[in-house]
Amino acid sequence: MVFLSAIFLVILVWIISRVFIVVPYQQAFIQERLGNYKRTLEAGFHFLVPIIDRVAYRHTLKEEVIDVPPQVCITRDNVQVEVDGILYIRVMDARKASYGINNYRFAAIQLAQTSMRSEVGKLDLDHTFSEREKINDAVIKSVDTASDPWGVKVTRYEIRNIIPTEGVLHTMEQQMKAERDKRAEIAHSEGARAATINRSEGNKQESINISEGEKQKRINEAEGAARAIELVAEATAEGIREVAQALNAPGGEDALNLQIAQEFIKRFGHVVAKAQTSVVPLDIGRIDGVFRGVSDVVEGMKTKAGTK
Repeated sequence: MVFLSAIFLVILVWIISRVFIVVPYQQAFIQERLGNYKRTLEAGFHFLVPIIDRVAYRHTLKEEVIDVPPQVCITRDNVQVEVDGILYIRVMDARKASYGINNYRFAAIQLAQTSMRSEVGKLDLDHTFSEREKINDAVIKSVDTASDPWGVKVTRYEIRNIIPTEGVLHTMEQQMKAERDKRAEIAHSEGARAATINRSEGNKQESINISEGEKQKRINEAEGAARAIELVAEATAEGIREVAQALNAPGGEDALNLQIAQEFIKRFGHVVAKAQTSVVPLDIGRIDGVFRGVSDVVEGMKTKAGTK
């Protein structure tokens, strides 16, 4: 009796679970009646006819994240790279997702890998790193177009890794090192060139400044010499005028003769003192002739002064 009661209880629970259906939020169930599509059960409580009706498929309407496994792709320049990504899809029509394809997740992964190989094959290795957005957009467009009959919408695709082979990585490292060395050499040469130009400009300016200074120095010296000559000439002229005026004054001629005689005697004394042999003019008494010659010169100067 207890055994029969347990069997009856199990059957009752099974019937209730098959008859009374609660669909969670953001999910959709496919109801079949006698093997045919009946309707799509949305979120809420639903009643099914026992034995005749059943829930054939259960779908989530939330966005799903599907990991696309790594695959080997060949670029346009025949370099092998391993590429993997992440695919974001969402079920828009539960009926199409149930009957349009057997497994839309697996199909989306295969289609994404095929599109990825095709897009990578159109680009060189360097461009595969810089044009990820372009590759992502191409994969989204390809998968979304193909998945439309499945009732699935592809929202995003993101490349996660692009990994070249070890040999390619080593070659890329050498290439980057050579490029860095090239840039460093160019920067060094540009610096040396700028320094040379700066030094030459400095030397040029220094030479100009020195020549300008030398030029100004010579001008100043010339102007100074000219001014000195002018002053000497003016002083000499002034002295001559004063001498002439003194000669015209009373007793001026006698004073001049006396001055000349004193200077003559002084110079003559110096000569006698330095000479080892004393020489005395034989006609020393005619020294007055010297003074008469001087008097003639003075008369000439006075005449010129009077004429002026």
